Amino acid sequence: MPDRHGLPGLRGADHIGITVPDLEDASRFFVDVLGAEQFYDLGPFESDGDWMETHLGVARDSRVDRLRFLRLGSGLNVELFQYSAADQNPVPPRNSDIGGHHLALYVDDFDAAIDHLVKSGVKIMGEPTVRTAGPSAGQTWVYFQAPWGLQLELVSYPDGKGYEQHTTRRLWDPRRATL
Repeated sequence: MPDRHGLPGLRGADHIGITVPDLEDASRFFVDVLGAEQFYDLGPFESDGDWMETHLGVARDSRVDRLRFLRLGSGLNVELFQYSAADQNPVPPRNSDIGGHHLALYVDDFDAAIDHLVKSGVKIMGEPTVRTAGPSAGQTWVYFQAPWGLQLELVSYPDGKGYEQHTTRRLWDPRRATL
């Protein structure tokens, strides 16, 4: 691996943590609709002191009721949290809000994946976008939402992306991931 500046020893992302309103409902969505594999639970966690505030950046009296680890395909692990907190904001941030985000899931067969989401009652946000020029040429994507409002993206580029024609450097590619 080439020497570079930044975080020493960085290999990649291990997991993303997502706070959900109901851990069981969210788990069913991730497992039954998206095909995640469930691994283990932890919790509850709470503190009489300032541990929650100091270590997690939440109000002192917050409580992690439970958290659950899952794996999506051969890639990203997902840590789902269910919190109890008096100051909890129940509205997920929009992509345009500071802290806004989405989770992009790569699929080999875009049309089959869309059909599966539609049959599962998932809200698809608009029509798929097909990139035919530029660095993302070859990519098709569309956003969709989990029942509680989390935004996700379905993405596919089975023949690669346009930028690959202009450099030997590569973004991480889920098509080459193995367990």
